[in-house]
Amino acid sequence: MPARFRMSDPQLSFEDLRIRRWGGRRSGTGRPRMVHSRVAHRSRRPFGAAIQAHVTVRLHRGLPSLRSKRLVRELRRSLRAVREREGEFRVLHYALQRDHAHLIVEASDRGALASGMKAVGARLARAVNRVFERSGPVLDGRYHLRPLRTPREVRRALAYVLLNVRHHWWRRCGAVPPPRIDAASSGRWFVGWSALPPGHEACGEAEVSSARTWLVRVGWQRHGLIDPREISGSRR
Repeated sequence: MPARFRMSDPQLSFEDLRIRRWGGRRSGTGRPRMVHSRVAHRSRRPFGAAIQAHVTVRLHRGLPSLRSKRLVRELRRSLRAVREREGEFRVLHYALQRDHAHLIVEASDRGALASGMKAVGARLARAVNRVFERSGPVLDGRYHLRPLRTPREVRRALAYVLLNVRHHWWRRCGAVPPPRIDAASSGRWFVGWSALPPGHEACGEAEVSSARTWLVRVGWQRHGLIDPREISGSRR
């Protein structure tokens, strides 16, 4: 071991330290340098006491369309079963497309949101396998979640989900379809239309829950009721 310095020892130069070869910076030591980071390590914005969110659930490629009439009927039954257990988690609206589903949900906190979406995902997967007489995985990874924190964000999300079929039709065909309630959505239970479009006849037991938070009940209406002729995703 090197001898300890004493106050009477002369001060060493940098050349003396280099010759002794102890201490100082050594090649290959320390934390490795990262050229680029794929994900920025920033803390996520915390949720409030109550959560309103737009959720997208995607299916594996090659599965039959979610817009099959048989599957729509089965999913309605599954959502009614979730509604019967409603408490800290609620599905307020939904729309089914060929390989994905959009949901507007409420939850009391992050835990309720996670457990509620787990139940919805499991019921969706079981419904697909049951109707199409198959087995195996259905959901393609985790769901995508976008928290809704302002009245404008809620309005845009509601219009996007309930008019999603018009959005896809417009992008695919370049034409605007006539206004009509999408049969593969909860549009018939929505009470915020500026005018009732064809297909709005609501009968039987609803498969979705009523909103309890101010934002989704009335707050979004500050920016106007939803016109069934809108193209979802447009700026407002």
